[in-house]
Amino acid sequence: MLALDASTYQGSAVLIEDGQVLAEREVAMRGEREERLLPAVDDLLDATGATMNALGMVCCGGGPGSFTSLRIAAAIAKGIAFARGIPLATRSSLTLTVAGTPGLRPGLYLSVLDAMRGQFFVAPVELLSLGEVRERGPIEILTSAELSKRLEASGALAIGSGQAIAGRPHARGFAGVRSAPLTFAASEAGPAVVDVSSWEPDYGRQAEAQARWEADHGRPLSSA
Repeated sequence: MLALDASTYQGSAVLIEDGQVLAEREVAMRGEREERLLPAVDDLLDATGATMNALGMVCCGGGPGSFTSLRIAAAIAKGIAFARGIPLATRSSLTLTVAGTPGLRPGLYLSVLDAMRGQFFVAPVELLSLGEVRERGPIEILTSAELSKRLEASGALAIGSGQAIAGRPHARGFAGVRSAPLTFAASEAGPAVVDVSSWEPDYGRQAEAQARWEADHGRPLSSA
């Protein structure tokens, strides 16, 4: 099983077999002259002696996060799944922060991701056991003050870049999930198999360029 996440400016690619990580790669998703996530996938396969034909499933972090990086990971995941005729499964990238951060104790966490503009993407995630997580609420966009109040009220630990516990979304958060399609269902406890042709990541909100265009023109871009 191949797992990808690129919800931040640091992308990850992981090869998983029987719930165990065989190999992983991390690449910069910004400030480079060429796209590096797909070459990282090729490197993973070469390093492990695996082939595309051997993949039984592709998993991809579903956002929210960086618009461009998410689109790159989604395009790679969808292309491989479509070409190979294998399932594509996804789950919130905020859950991958909790599931993919080593050394965490079971408990309730507030997974936090910088949404820019002085705001944060936030979601409550419960770690049940090693690599097993359950989403405990929807993703929200909060200011710093709102995040502080939420932490105080919930008693949860904040995990994310610049938070009490350092962490970020990582594709290794899919480890522990078996590659059989029947393992996946659209539930709060696990990833969901999605339709390859129609699935798109949850970007969390509009891209900066679209927001600026709509502000300048006073109407939604889709109506142009």
